[in-house]
Amino acid sequence: MTDLAARWRAALTDELPAAIELRHRLHADPRASGDEEDTARAVTAALGLGEGMRVAKTGRLLELPGEHPGPAVALRAELDALPVAERTGVPWASNSGLMHACGHDVHLAALVAVCRAARRVGLPRRLVAVLQPREETSPPGALDIVESGALEELGVDTVIGAHVQPRLAHNVVSAAPGPVNASTDEFEVVLHGQGGHAGYPHLVRDPVLALSQLVVSLQQLASRRIDPVHGAVCTVGRIKAGTAANVVPPTATAQGSLRLMRASDRDEALEVLAEIVHSTARAYGCTADLHLSPGEPVLVNDPALAAAAQPWLLDGGADVDVDFRSFGADDFAHYCGSGTRGLMLFVGLGDTAGARSLHDEVFLPEDAAVGQVAGALLAGYLAALQPGGYE
Repeated sequence: MTDLAARWRAALTDELPAAIELRHRLHADPRASGDEEDTARAVTAALGLGEGMRVAKTGRLLELPGEHPGPAVALRAELDALPVAERTGVPWASNSGLMHACGHDVHLAALVAVCRAARRVGLPRRLVAVLQPREETSPPGALDIVESGALEELGVDTVIGAHVQPRLAHNVVSAAPGPVNASTDEFEVVLHGQGGHAGYPHLVRDPVLALSQLVVSLQQLASRRIDPVHGAVCTVGRIKAGTAANVVPPTATAQGSLRLMRASDRDEALEVLAEIVHSTARAYGCTADLHLSPGEPVLVNDPALAAAAQPWLLDGGADVDVDFRSFGADDFAHYCGSGTRGLMLFVGLGDTAGARSLHDEVFLPEDAAVGQVAGALLAGYLAALQPGGYE
């Protein structure tokens, strides 16, 4: 294993210049969720493993052979970009109104580098490259891939992912066991009142006033109704009401998201959300319609995989974190416990990415991040081969 790791890392170093060039091409020409065919074609060509298996409409699964029989290890990278107007100013910036503002261009280039290096050294177990569409939107590409049975057909029992993360210090990789990303559910509330003249408040039932109170009241969901050891986040991100300053509108609308780190809290939290919405509406003489859009489950890292990855990360020169968790969500969660074990590694960028958070119009990891993510994916594959990795 140690010899394999050394030879693989040496081959990886040789592959990085071409992978960085690919990263620039992907970054300059991003594709929206569900429209990733061109991106998938470019990455497939760079891998040089044939056309592979088409999944989730625009996705691909491509297989590298292994020397021994047994389950395969899958490495996943995401194909889609975000509807963000880029302001990085680099020569290879996107000017299409779409942007790889979540590092998916880095992830794809890293996956190509790891796989091309693996072909040069040979692997003990089969490796499946997962080019996954629609990570940024619904229906999620990961769920489609899991439900298609394609991973089972290829004998995959472990899926490894690596995601850049500016909230971690540069050169730190988090391999934390257990829950590391929250579940997420989106909601829309439509409050119905009685509109009228702003100068006659006693003749109206003001849905804007009710909505204002609702935004505040929803905060008790996290502060008073969920165990603070595990936590919750309830955010209202959009409100809409009215057409004029002196007119009370008949309706007001709010949209938001509910995030939890413990799966057992999810049903209770949704019940509390409905209770707060309808009770607040009644207190102001209004009624409410509540619409829920289920999102991703909690992303739970396999503890044995997380522990096995840590020494390989250290061996590759990274500093290891075992505590980082985020209330962000990722459809990688669908690979964790649906017939496969999952491990999501977070690769720290610190202040090298131009922005403090993902999804920012100036977010731009340095090219060196391609090698960092590739090293994390390599460590994840090796972790899956450790004692206990296969029965």
